Amino acid sequence: MLNKWEGIVIKSRSYGESNKIVTLMTREAGKVAVMARGAKKPTSRLAGITQTFMHGMFVVQRTSGMGTLQQGEHISSMRNIQTEITATAYASYIVELIDRLVDEGSPQPFAFEVLQQALHAIEEGYDPEAIALFVDWKLLPYTGVQPVLHACASCGQVEGEFAFSFSQGGFLCHRCFHLDQYIIRLTPTQLKLIRMFYTVPIEQVGKLDLKKGTKHFIKKIVTTIYEEQTGIRLKSRSFIEQLERTPELLTKKKDGE
Repeated sequence: MLNKWEGIVIKSRSYGESNKIVTLMTREAGKVAVMARGAKKPTSRLAGITQTFMHGMFVVQRTSGMGTLQQGEHISSMRNIQTEITATAYASYIVELIDRLVDEGSPQPFAFEVLQQALHAIEEGYDPEAIALFVDWKLLPYTGVQPVLHACASCGQVEGEFAFSFSQGGFLCHRCFHLDQYIIRLTPTQLKLIRMFYTVPIEQVGKLDLKKGTKHFIKKIVTTIYEEQTGIRLKSRSFIEQLERTPELLTKKKDGE
């Protein structure tokens, strides 16, 4: 059976001398692994379309087991993501997170939309660190964690001063601070941003100009949830942390362009 799917390449690895196994996140079928025969050859018509981050239309022959990629047509080659090191780092983090959280075998339209909106936002020059935060918060339910962010996780109040509580699974109002001695107090701006990251579609948000400290504060909360409560640690996060520690890598990249 021939299937034509809109998809984004989230992983591509060598298989034998000339083939690739390509993992697609598709709109219609969810996450799918396909064989791309001959795609490692520079002259192959599949060489370009099977690069990570490519957004395109893919024709897949599928009967039982792994399908075979017959052809592909670019929608976006994500040139900025492919060539700009910070964009590459955060896009790599996003596709790795999608790959870790989404199981094969069923359509996942929400995850596809998050991925598509995130990569296109980075490609268009939006702050990749902020976009990655959107993805972090929006994909939390795929880990089984659904933080209470619309009200106090204990008493349900929506007014007052708030803090984040890992043990209570979300926001606590000042009336309930006593329930957790390790609460992380939040300013009204931080509260609003976390709710936005979790609930507002990426495409509905204009260009965000967030202070580095604000992003790091919110990132620390969501990273702690992933790493301490779900056990998910990503290799691509290590590269991002290396970039932050050694900004001269960015300078060298720019000098060499």
